Amino acid sequence: MSVLGSLTKSLTGSARLTNHPPPQRMKSMEPHGEGALYELFAGPVFLSAFFSWFLAQVLKAVIETLRSRTSGSKDVAQTIFWKTGGMPSSHASLVTSLATSMGFEYGLSSPLFTLSLFYGILIIRDALGVRRAAGSQAQALNRLGLELRDKVGIRFRAVREINGHTPAEVSVGVLLGFFIATGFSLL
Repeated sequence: MSVLGSLTKSLTGSARLTNHPPPQRMKSMEPHGEGALYELFAGPVFLSAFFSWFLAQVLKAVIETLRSRTSGSKDVAQTIFWKTGGMPSSHASLVTSLATSMGFEYGLSSPLFTLSLFYGILIIRDALGVRRAAGSQAQALNRLGLELRDKVGIRFRAVREINGHTPAEVSVGVLLGFFIATGFSLL
């Protein structure tokens, strides 16, 4: 132990090496009281993020229904709550809305805006690149597996095809999220 450490220990009875006070308990980030849950769900950040995701999924279900013309209510509900890929990108819509509403609520120089901006860039990059490439590879593997099954008689179980997004799908999602967040933040 250093001389300073020994002196600190003899004066305070503990082995603290600095003269800083002991750390205080962190105050809760959540407001207390009956209105805390209401404040969460009524705030522009939550509302814009939720509605941008939900509206993107509803638009995706409508577009898919119009394209296939055979979708039942079960297919529509499944598209709204579970389907990934397609027009518009709900991933891009949600993260753009989140970053935009954080910018309006806390300012463009706030750490929350910076965090949500880079989180959004990461998610959009993943939707455009990694997930799209994985989906293309899965389609190629499934075609190859079916061909081998038909020619050689091998048992084949198809791999899940993850749907990524095209640049147009992401662009529409970004615009949707931006305008929804702007509306909730300014109104």
